[in-house]
Amino acid sequence: MTRVRSVELRLVRLPLVRPFRTSFGEMRDKECILARVETDDAEGWGECVAGTEPDYSEEWNAGAWLVLRDLLAPALISAGDVEPGDVEGVFTFVRGNPMAKATLIDAFLDAHLRALGRSLAEHLGGTRDRVECGVSVGIQPSTEALLELVAVYLGEGYRRIKLKIEPGLDVDRVRAVRHAHPDILLSVDANAAYTLDDAGVFRDLDECNLLMIEQPLHHEDVVEHAKLQALIRSDLCLDESIRSAGDAGAAIELGACRIVNVKQGRVGGVPESKRVHDVCASQNVPVWCGGMLETGIGRATNLAVAAMPNFTLPGDISASRRYFAEDLTEPFELGPHGTMAVPTGPGTGVKPDPTRLEAATVRVERAGKE
Repeated sequence: MTRVRSVELRLVRLPLVRPFRTSFGEMRDKECILARVETDDAEGWGECVAGTEPDYSEEWNAGAWLVLRDLLAPALISAGDVEPGDVEGVFTFVRGNPMAKATLIDAFLDAHLRALGRSLAEHLGGTRDRVECGVSVGIQPSTEALLELVAVYLGEGYRRIKLKIEPGLDVDRVRAVRHAHPDILLSVDANAAYTLDDAGVFRDLDECNLLMIEQPLHHEDVVEHAKLQALIRSDLCLDESIRSAGDAGAAIELGACRIVNVKQGRVGGVPESKRVHDVCASQNVPVWCGGMLETGIGRATNLAVAAMPNFTLPGDISASRRYFAEDLTEPFELGPHGTMAVPTGPGTGVKPDPTRLEAATVRVERAGKE
């Protein structure tokens, strides 16, 4: 049993090395909430994957901060002695808010495993010590700029290229990349920017021999995704639509996707990620690990999750320098054959550097015993 003594919340901001544009808009900085959970035996870290605006999800930093500070952190401290499997139950009085909940669920699990001297990957039944890495390429100002950036990432060794698309900036650009690189693993991500009326766009993309088309339609349009999947050859992958293992099972049964993107923060934390993984594995549906431009804290968590056996496709777990000139933790580097090492230390195996953390901190609040 583990008792939480205190919770510290930090809002941090890191400049991106280059702007990252999707159909939602353009990011120039990574801003996120970090939680440090202190128990009687150890401390653990969690990273909230919500953004500055409620665009990708209903959650956003200002709202998640209030939920964490005023509801979830007090509940966790008041719960007394709990096991990792009990933490989700502590939070059931709050409906939804999976990103906020994941922050403390993951931080608690990190502290628990550090006290045991056991790695997160081992805890999850990970079967590999390195995972294949892909890279997500934001919408570029021109086709020429896109081709140049894709060439750079392929030169660095990434195993899969994912292109962000939006209406009007899709088929021609994807065709140009496929023409320049006929043999690479290539996928596209629409971030829910299209409707079923755009089926012709996806029929045209069928010609590009894509690994998958990710989240083309609105996140609530699972039935519409099933209709689209029946109209095209390319495999559909769902991202925003999958918020739980139940969502994954329903989408697979409906024929709405053939691949699932698992973002542990989106589904409510590491334990639910394992359930999504297990549901998909039972239906022979491959999964891969999506990214939210995480700092090293979230990146370490993603690597442990991606070590599970049904993560058979390269994920969006790029090197730290893909996003930041200086990460909060020791930087993660791309290694041999476009792979990255899974941390083997206790818990997630990483902690933020105190100097870098202080420099990046915008706001901090603490709850519980000091």
